[in-house]
Amino acid sequence: MASPRFTDRVAEAEEVVANPDLSPELADADRVFLSSRLGRVRRAIEARGAVEQLLHGEPHPGNVLSTKNGPLFIDFETCCRGPVEFDLAHVPEAVCEHYPGVDQTLVDDCRQLVLAMVAAWRWERRDQFPNGRRFGEEFLRALRAGPPWPTLDTMSRRLDALRESPKGHVNT
Repeated sequence: MASPRFTDRVAEAEEVVANPDLSPELADADRVFLSSRLGRVRRAIEARGAVEQLLHGEPHPGNVLSTKNGPLFIDFETCCRGPVEFDLAHVPEAVCEHYPGVDQTLVDDCRQLVLAMVAAWRWERRDQFPNGRRFGEEFLRALRAGPPWPTLDTMSRRLDALRESPKGHVNT
């Protein structure tokens, strides 16, 4: 079955960052930072030459339903080919424990890439995600803070705390 590579999804994020018409509120310094990060990490992942397979593309908890027969994945519009570590970069840390043979360095690179992609998408002019700009700012902070790279569920918890904080800021 023909399917896009994970790098096609990265290219979509890179286009948002590169085109000020698509992301007019993204500051120039943040644009340079995100562009560099997306390109550098994508190249590092590709250079590892990991085996590629068909992936869900975004198997985060919001795309999994709990059913009486077990978990059910939904939202397959992001299916792509790539290393399994790319899918694992979207899931909670506990899920990764079920994949003891994965390349943890590659998971970390993919997690960093996913954070950069999500940050880029939150700055897209047409983004409809609730509090998208605030998410974009927090994802940029996490990327600048450096490793260890937080999981998406960790970022969601941070952002939930941010919404509840009277000052509107969470230390990362």
